[in-house]
Amino acid sequence: MVTRRNFLDRLLALGFVSTAVSILYPVWRYIIPPAAAEPATDSVIAGKIAEFKPNTGALVKFGTKPAILVRTSDGQFKAFNAVCTHLECTVQYKAETSQIWCACHNGLYDLSGSVVSGPPPRPLEVFKVNLRGEPGQEDVVISRA
Repeated sequence: MVTRRNFLDRLLALGFVSTAVSILYPVWRYIIPPAAAEPATDSVIAGKIAEFKPNTGALVKFGTKPAILVRTSDGQFKAFNAVCTHLECTVQYKAETSQIWCACHNGLYDLSGSVVSGPPPRPLEVFKVNLRGEPGQEDVVISRA
């Protein structure tokens, strides 16, 4: 038989547990966010071929991270993940040296994505570049290799 005191103790314990759950659950959801999958981006149109002058670089959105598209002085296109492999800073193209440079710790990459100097531990991820469309009006398309 349940006494009045046991019933009230259980009711009070249920109230405390309910209150604790209603406070802790939103805090837990805030601290540990749900896993959000990155949208699968396999290719992106960077722009028209005429927009990219020789010996220049441009940052292009590629999914949730940037890509860097470089047009070399001889007109070839090269594309890489624009996130430095050291501390995930965004890299940029230096036309004077024809190298990709990370400003965070002065890391340098060559135009094949390999590390030339600085602290980056591994090369940049290389993307494939294709031209699509009519001659003179081609789209520059960056895709995963």
